[in-house]
Parts: sequence; structure tokens; C-alpha cells
Amino acid sequence: MDREFLIDLFADFGPVTIRKMFSGYGISADGINFALSLRAGLFLRADEVTIPDFEAEGSKPFQYSTRAKTVVVNSYWELPARLFDDSAELAQWARAALAAAQRAKVKTRPKKVASKKSVAKKRLAKKPVKKTVRRVGKAKRAHRSK
Repeated sequence: MDREFLIDLFADFGPVTIRKMFSGYGISADGINFALSLRAGLFLRADEVTIPDFEAEGSKPFQYSTRAKTVVVNSYWELPARLFDDSAELAQWARAALAAAQRAKVKTRPKKVASKKSVAKKRLAKKPVKKTVRRVGKAKRAHRSK
């Protein structure tokens, strides 16, 4: 699937941004990726709310093989083939996929920014580096003071 085909396919959904990703394209709206177009097909973002719809259509989750195993990615499911011919219903599925992506974004917490206090505590917790002082005998001290 090329870029122009994908733009036409999602026309009823609304404007989408298409970026190169892996061996295909990532499709996003409002800055949130909700679909993948790969050699294996077109996959929409899914979660516990939308996965039953994909299962009812006989779709399968995205998967790929490594040398050691086959990896199943349950967060992206194959678009049912019949939706390629029904742009209005495809738009509904795309909206559900965008909603699933938004829910997933809410679940992931942003990284905690370290406060000035916590940074200061960490610095104090570090052991100070001991400086070694050369001790000089009385005779050498007397010689140095001259």
C-alpha cells in the first residue's frame, strides 16, 4: 500500500499523517499513531475494549518472526478485509483505533522529573572523595620553611 492509497482509504475518517515506519507506514491523527501499514497488511490499534470486535471478524493480531520465536503484538490487529470496500465503516473502526491509542497513552505515565531536593539528596548521599595528604616529617618541614 502506498501513501496515496492510504490517504484515500482514510478520507472518511479525516486527515491522517503518514510516516515511514519499519517496512511500511505509521498512520496517525492528532499526533497519535493508531494504525500500521506493513507488508503483512493494515493493522489498527486495539485494546481490551476493541479486541472482541476484531475477534468477531476473524482478524488476528500483528505478529512477526525472529530467529528464535514468533512475536505476537496484541496492541495491533489486522483490519478486516471487507472494510477496504466500506469507507464509512472503516472510518468508525479507525475512530475506535484512535480511541484505543488515546487510552493506551493515558495508561503510560510520564517519566518523573527529578526535583531540586531529590537531586541535592543524591549528591549528599554520595561519599565524598578523600584527598590523600602527604605527611612530611619535622626535619623536612623545617627545611621547607627556610
